[in-house]
Amino acid sequence: MVTRRVIKLSLDDVKSFVEAASRCDFEIDIANGTSSKYIVDAKSIVGVLGLDLSNSLVVTYDGYDAEFEQVLGQMAIAC
Repeated sequence: MVTRRVIKLSLDDVKSFVEAASRCDFEIDIANGTSSKYIVDAKSIVGVLGLDLSNSLVVTYDGYDAEFEQVLGQMAIAC
C-alpha cells in the first residue's frame, strides 16, 4: 500500500529526515506539492536540498518503519 504524507521541512530538519529515510529498506520519494513533476529520492540530501522548502512537501513510500513514521509525525502538517 502506497502511503502519502504532507510535511514541512526546515533547513535544520533536512539532515534528520534524510538520515531516517536512509535507514529504511524501501523506496521513499519526496516532491514539492501534490502536482509537482520534480520528484527526488528522499535518501538523497542533495536532492532534498534542491526542493523548495518554503512550501509543503509530499512524501510517498510503500513500506513501514516506526522510526521513520515518528520523524514524519514531527514534520507533518494538517491538510
